[in-house]
Amino acid sequence: MQLKSIAKTLASLAAILGIAANADAQTYRLPGEHTDQHRDLIAGQVNINNQIKVETTQQFLDNLFENEEEPEMDIYTEGWDSKLVNAYAGMDVPDTHTIDVSKFCMPHPGYVTSPYGYRKRFRRMHKGVDLKLYIGDTIRAAFDGRVRLTNFERRGYGYYVIVRHTNDLETVYGHLSKFLVEPDQYVKAGDPIALGGNTGRSTGPHLHFETRYMGYAINPSAIFDFANQTVHTDTYTFTKSTYQDARNYDPAANTEYAKVYNQNNPRPTAAASASAKKSGSKSSSGATTYKVKKGDTLGAIAARHHVTVRRLCRLNGINTKTKLQIGQRLKVK
Repeated sequence: MQLKSIAKTLASLAAILGIAANADAQTYRLPGEHTDQHRDLIAGQVNINNQIKVETTQQFLDNLFENEEEPEMDIYTEGWDSKLVNAYAGMDVPDTHTIDVSKFCMPHPGYVTSPYGYRKRFRRMHKGVDLKLYIGDTIRAAFDGRVRLTNFERRGYGYYVIVRHTNDLETVYGHLSKFLVEPDQYVKAGDPIALGGNTGRSTGPHLHFETRYMGYAINPSAIFDFANQTVHTDTYTFTKSTYQDARNYDPAANTEYAKVYNQNNPRPTAAASASAKKSGSKSSSGATTYKVKKGDTLGAIAARHHVTVRRLCRLNGINTKTKLQIGQRLKVK
């Protein structure tokens, strides 16, 4: 009796366990609908390389950077191989551009003998300024940059050098007697680049000096204060409507400076001129200090000792607006 009871109980348990197993199997079996969706998903996958096209990617980037500014041009490639003074002919020039001129050196301490401007008698523009010098005087780079061209023009500039600067300017130095640099040579502000002369279309020794921005011949007196041998401000703003205008040019101040210059720089003898031509870039003095004389300016002192005004100020803890005192000692090295 008991055995029959036990057998029934076991049979009941087996039946219950069978139902549970079936239930568990049904719980974990994937529905047919899900299986179909998964199969469709796999079938819909394709090689991504077939979907990404170069044109599509470029369009995406163009839209992404739609308002991005145009990259700065490489100043040593645009018109670099041109043999013309204006290497930018036909190029788009911005209406305005701010130029850093703080790291400068006066190309030569001479006074202005002929200013920038239109010449009625010749019916053409004088696109630079002429500075007084003697044959063999050292000419220096006005700013850091690379020599683009050294050339000779019999009916114009004579021997001339063009330097393209890191501040986007180009400067032209004409009527030279000798080159001290070569094309592609890098120069710092104040480095000797040539000796002054009287070559080309010239009636007497002088330096023809131009400052250009993308071919536009800026009035050098808008950047440089030649009477005080410095720059007017640390930056110059080029505009197409004002680039020919001088800034605070004072003929009386230039005349006064000319007197001082001629007093401190008497006409050299023939022997001295020959020596200057030969030595060229050598310093005129080995002194490390200089005693300020009447009429001296920072620019004239800097040029005389072959340093930049910026370095002269740094050596002496002064600035370009500092008033020099007669008898004051300045470090020059």
